[in-house]
Amino acid sequence: MNCNCNIAYLSQGKLHLKIGEEPPRVVESQYGQTIRDRAVKAQQRHAWKSGGEGDKFLSSEMLWGKAARDGAAIRIAITSICRGPGAGQVYYSLETDAMCGLLAVDNLGAEERRVWSNNTQRLRHLNVNRDRGDLACSVEHKFGTANIGVMLADGTGLMEATEGDSYDTAPRWVPGERRRIVYQSAGVGRNRDGHYAGLSPYSVQVLDLDSGEVECLVEEPRHDLLTPQMTKDGTLYYIRRPYVTGREVRPLTMVKDVLLFPFRMVNAIFHYLDFFSMTYSGKKLTTSGGARGREMDMKQMMIWGNLVQAQNAAPAGEEPVDLVPKSWELMRKRSGAPAQVVAKGVLSFDIAEDESVIYSNGNAIFRVDASGARERILLGHLIEQVVALDAAGK
Repeated sequence: MNCNCNIAYLSQGKLHLKIGEEPPRVVESQYGQTIRDRAVKAQQRHAWKSGGEGDKFLSSEMLWGKAARDGAAIRIAITSICRGPGAGQVYYSLETDAMCGLLAVDNLGAEERRVWSNNTQRLRHLNVNRDRGDLACSVEHKFGTANIGVMLADGTGLMEATEGDSYDTAPRWVPGERRRIVYQSAGVGRNRDGHYAGLSPYSVQVLDLDSGEVECLVEEPRHDLLTPQMTKDGTLYYIRRPYVTGREVRPLTMVKDVLLFPFRMVNAIFHYLDFFSMTYSGKKLTTSGGARGREMDMKQMMIWGNLVQAQNAAPAGEEPVDLVPKSWELMRKRSGAPAQVVAKGVLSFDIAEDESVIYSNGNAIFRVDASGARERILLGHLIEQVVALDAAGK
């Protein structure tokens, strides 16, 4: 079933657009390609320093187990996307090991321009106020904390609107005249030496930028409440999943770990020796599993602190397999009423202009209209984020 709507989605670090009934297409980052081209040219300019094979073998990098860096293999990934202030406009954050940039894609991918870049700060979870053009985001810091950041439409700079030993992320502007932001927040737990020990359950908070007041809207001690969004009438949507500390004791898992320990130890020793073989001879101890290994690496991703393992695609004609458990539920809470389940197995969602819900289970994107009817928009793979674009932006 096809849906005549415009959406953008993030998959494996790349921006995809689906306009109306057209097939999805990838929007290549011109800025990211420029960074990669510069890295390749810099590597070529300094290639003479490595000398011959003998010099390469005796170089400090090789002696200490570091391979020469391939400029073309530099890490460049799009980490977050959102609607821009104009029709047919998409904002995205791009990261490399050395910097972070904020880019705007205009005319549904026809043009690209850089809005902001920085060598120290990392921005994610973008959201633009459609009326004012101001940008909200999460600013990640070292030592396991994050704050809500706001960048004004006139580009006067980035201001951090929250503070403290917490992890404040996924901001969304609340429709209306007041400057309010709804977001997810978790307290950071630390041991007596001050080292990071984990996060408390995520709750839904709302921040009034004009008064500076913060109010907790929803919290549950046994659940994480993620990626909240609020509509004009005050209806709140969010993803609810079971809260997991990572320290739960599972007897079957303990038995499995004990039985597999010798095999894992042998595997670790093999990969250690394989690394030195590659370093000093350029050859691996085995030629099998290269493509297979890369494929497995691409079948998992980190979502809100959980390592999500992709499952095999469903056979043709069957419903796509959820990438996250059914316990990840999309909730809708109207004022004065209990929360209701809209869909299960939800990894990401967005509210369209007509207030229909666009959501993804990681391997497909669906639309739920006001009556509750569901239709599948497209099939994909490792879909991390989905955004509903303006219907007029065609």
